[in-house]
Amino acid sequence: MNWYVVYTKPKWEKKTAEQLNKFGVNCYCPTIKRVHQWADRKKKVEVPLFNHYIFVQLAEKDRNKVFVSPGVIRYLFWLGKHAIVKDKEISTIKEWLNADDTSDVSVIEYQIGQTIKLDSGPFSEQNAVVKDITKTHYVLILESLGYILKMKHH
Repeated sequence: MNWYVVYTKPKWEKKTAEQLNKFGVNCYCPTIKRVHQWADRKKKVEVPLFNHYIFVQLAEKDRNKVFVSPGVIRYLFWLGKHAIVKDKEISTIKEWLNADDTSDVSVIEYQIGQTIKLDSGPFSEQNAVVKDITKTHYVLILESLGYILKMKHH
């Protein structure tokens, strides 16, 4: 069975994964802990590592099962086909998130559209295309995996 990438409604990643798990679909929604600052307090919350994306493991014939969740918008496609993530890559994400030191990947200034080779972290030696640059993050598309990675600037 393959791992596919499902695009969800905003802020529905964890809820969609929970719903699909209840329907017997093996889902993985990687999360990280972030400190959220409110006017009166700080709180550690678990947020999805990939905004809008969760991973589902299904047989090809069962792909439509994900649409039982109202949080599912569509599958992610890569080069005209359903994007497939290898077991090894899912394991890498899990190991990286379980490691004590989930340090941010360091990058230098890049331009949108530029292809770069990551030099550290769990995806080192992977080629990525810079898709977007925000005030705090680079948004990258990993060429071999066909999915998006968000990295902090330094």
